[in-house]
Amino acid sequence: MKLFGLKNCDNCRKALKLLPDLYLVDVRRDGVPDAVLERALGQFGDSLLNIRSTTWRALTQEERLKPPFELIKTHPALMKRPLIERDGVLYLGWSKETQAALGV
Repeated sequence: MKLFGLKNCDNCRKALKLLPDLYLVDVRRDGVPDAVLERALGQFGDSLLNIRSTTWRALTQEERLKPPFELIKTHPALMKRPLIERDGVLYLGWSKETQAALGV
């Protein structure tokens, strides 16, 4: 299983603690592979963007109008976290539903 997120993100740390077989892909350092990002955008749409983040608030109105794919490639911290991939299935966030689906 892979977790696409940030090592200092609270929700990512919770997931890593409860699912020890997760491999962290630090999106700031390594980015999100295009294929994974395209699949995630296809599945979750605009909800993949974290519009409550400080990164989002720092963007200009013009920057906010760019496509989500381009925004996340340029500013990986804009992606809602964690994005977990297990056996080809993507899960977004650390909700009770995600935890139940992953057997936590």
